[in-house]
Amino acid sequence: MAISGKVKALLKLRDKNNKGLAEYLGISEQALSNKLYRNSYSGEDLIKIAAYLECEIAFIAGDTKIALSLDDLKTDKK
Repeated sequence: MAISGKVKALLKLRDKNNKGLAEYLGISEQALSNKLYRNSYSGEDLIKIAAYLECEIAFIAGDTKIALSLDDLKTDKK
């Protein structure tokens, strides 16, 4: 299953919708629809989607698990 299918399945499981996700990402519903159709996401998109869906993205190697979170995203602090 492609990433878009997994995102759609998680939205349904979490009883959330595209409109809410688009608002959370700060993009239009059409821009989200394009991402879903093209199966095109940046690493930042995926981390934000996981946070919205109350999931995590992690690197897992044997017993070692390193989860990614919003704190891992670069921010412009001046």
